[in-house]
Amino acid sequence: MQQTTISHTVTLALDLGTTTGWALKSRDSQITHGFVSFKSQRFEGGGMRFLRFKHWLAELKNMTGEINAVYFEEVRRHVGVDAAHVYGGLMATLTTWCEHHRIPYQGVPVGTIKKHATGKGNAGKADVIAAIRALGHPVTDDNEADALAILHWALDTQEV
Repeated sequence: MQQTTISHTVTLALDLGTTTGWALKSRDSQITHGFVSFKSQRFEGGGMRFLRFKHWLAELKNMTGEINAVYFEEVRRHVGVDAAHVYGGLMATLTTWCEHHRIPYQGVPVGTIKKHATGKGNAGKADVIAAIRALGHPVTDDNEADALAILHWALDTQEV
């Protein structure tokens, strides 16, 4: 008789950016997902978006009770300088926060995520959205779809 192992870990997947997509597998294996904006406000300093991101992570951790693993899209090339700066700041905030809370984290290359979701490492946004919808997730945003693709990659390949 083969025994089935049920994972009770809480896993968070993030598509980092001004609009950050997120997907979370809870302890009871329920998946929730969405997206949140960290756009700079008119009269705030440049570091406020990163502080709001840190507070958002803390709220998520408080709501779930714990987060056991974090996976995020590892971007190696950006079209614009501003996007690269935002990504770098969010990634630094995330990895520092994870280190502080002793939560393991891992970046996943863009091509790996797309290939797992669609079968093509160079798939477009519409292809990823369609693949995630085919899994039964009603997504409305490409960032949210990317976060779900990362989460499904982690669930299928990382024993979480």
